[in-house]
Amino acid sequence: MAISYRKLWIQLIDRNMNKTELREVSRITTNALAALGKDERVTTDVLNKICLALKCDIGDIMEIIPDEEYKKRQERAKELNPVRKEEE
Repeated sequence: MAISYRKLWIQLIDRNMNKTELREVSRITTNALAALGKDERVTTDVLNKICLALKCDIGDIMEIIPDEEYKKRQERAKELNPVRKEEE
């Protein structure tokens, strides 16, 4: 099973808020924010701070999805946002 914080990023878009503002209002570290951006595990304290700041429930900012579905989403994201190699 994989963790996805896609719902959190949708929440920020809906609230017209950027990641820096989220970090400031929730008082989380830049390291925690970076981990969220990579869909890595963070402490429940971090998740709690975000929920309190956004006045939402945990299910509004994250979801646990099967590995296969997560891989499909990652592939789809790569198709939509290909990383370009810089020419040497």
